Formats: sequence, C-alpha cells, structure tokens
Amino acid sequence: MAYVRRIVFEPDPILHKVAKKVTELELKMPLTQQLIDDMFETMYEAPGIGLAAPQVGIGKRIIVVHVGEDQGPYAVINPVLSDFEGESIGTEGCLSIPGTIGEVTRAEKCVVTGLDRKGKKFRLETEGWLARCFQHEVDHLDGVLILDKAENIREAVPIDAESGAEADRELRA
Repeated sequence: MAYVRRIVFEPDPILHKVAKKVTELELKMPLTQQLIDDMFETMYEAPGIGLAAPQVGIGKRIIVVHVGEDQGPYAVINPVLSDFEGESIGTEGCLSIPGTIGEVTRAEKCVVTGLDRKGKKFRLETEGWLARCFQHEVDHLDGVLILDKAENIREAVPIDAESGAEADRELRA
C-alpha cells in the first residue's frame, strides 16, 4: 500500500543539497520500494507530473515522472541526462514552491539513462514536456530549483472557470 508523504517546501536545506546515489543493495530493500510507491502516490495526490526524492525529504537519486497516458509512469534511479538537442522556453511550477511559476529554458530533447525500480538498465529518448519534466526532476537531485534558473518568476494565476480564461500551461513537478 502506498502512502502520501509530506512535500518539503523551499527553503528546506534538503532541496539545495546534491542527492546521493542509490546502491544496488538499497534499491532491493523494501523501504526503497515503498519510497518509490509513496512518491508516485504523493505526485498524483499533489497533483503533479514529476517528483524527486528530496522533495519528500529523502536525499537519494530517485525520481518519478508521469506526464500523460503515453508518457509514463517512470521511476528512475540514479538518472543521468545526455544528448541534449534544441532549446525551448516553458512555464514551470514546482510542488516544493507552491503558487510560483517562471519561464525556464531547457533542452527540447534529451536521453535519460539510469536504473528502473527492479535494477535493470533504463534508457529513454525524450522530447517536449517529458524531456522538460526529466530535466526539472534531475535538477532537484542536484540541489537546483526553478528559482535558480527561471526568468519572469511570478505568482501562479489559476484558471478562471467562469470566464473560461486559461492560464499558461505549466509543468508542476
């Protein structure tokens, strides 16, 4: 059974520290598997499309991502990003900095490698929102927040249901 964990908010020091690699033995431990389940549950409850272990107070290199029906869910342990292509600016929010958004420049495409939750090698070519989400979550593992990268940082404005006005689409991870 998965549980919703408390999301850590800025300025908690764990959000600014580099997370530690997960060993093969740690990955096999029931507590680590429970953490991954709990991270998915917490991400969905928030709601968000990505979550890094430091965001629930655990300084380990574990992320979960689920951008849409055909883009996830993914749990990646010790993720590494490479083969960056292109560049785009997008509006991002962060579950650890609620109510704040900003424009972040990221690679349009990248390759994600690491381990899946069973310890098997993981490799995924990503683009668009999925690539952006993976880059956002790996930043968390390196102690980097959108406040460190974003321009035009501002209060998030909710969608106005009565007028039908739409706010910017934003990444919430």
